[in-house]
Amino acid sequence: MAGFTAIAAVGKSLERLLAQAFAERPPVPGKTTKAALVRTEDLAGNLIKPILGDYGLSILLYRVDFNKMMRAAWSAVGHADGRGHLPLDLHYLLTPWADNAEHQHMIIGRALQALERRGMLSGPLLYEPPLPPVALYVDEPTATATDNVQLMLEDVSTEALMRTFDSLPGDYRLSIPYVARVVRIDTLPDDLPPPVTDADIELRVPA
Repeated sequence: MAGFTAIAAVGKSLERLLAQAFAERPPVPGKTTKAALVRTEDLAGNLIKPILGDYGLSILLYRVDFNKMMRAAWSAVGHADGRGHLPLDLHYLLTPWADNAEHQHMIIGRALQALERRGMLSGPLLYEPPLPPVALYVDEPTATATDNVQLMLEDVSTEALMRTFDSLPGDYRLSIPYVARVVRIDTLPDDLPPPVTDADIELRVPA
């Protein structure tokens, strides 16, 4: 997938996909609807309005977890190629913001329509965060044409969703949980110690 920019790349890719969908077919006729990545702090008070305006969809990454199904397989690959490969699941909350319930529902409906149409991020849909062209980043892993990230509506219980909102600023709002998987972070080859292939061990024979 990529190096340390992989998580940021998926978030920006999701933001761009939804922003393009809202531009092509606005969910609220006659109104501009934005899609934007937000931080937890942005959900407090009136901080969200300068980001989204009157109509928008916030994209909050609220949990990062390793993918249990792929962890062992990628560990085996890492043993062969000398790199670390960490497969991740990224958990998002998509929250609509509008002046009434109907408009919120239309924003959510259009977002679900766009995500269901694509189903995954791959090729040109995968954003690549720019890095300075200096020696420090020259070996940083980057996405390839064959990489893809699945986007799926996540099965989260009402109780778990309420507990999540209990830890966030502000009250509960209509939100759709989505998961992006598998997002892989690859390490540099020199992040790992070189393998020991031979060693001279001095033996001491007791007198």
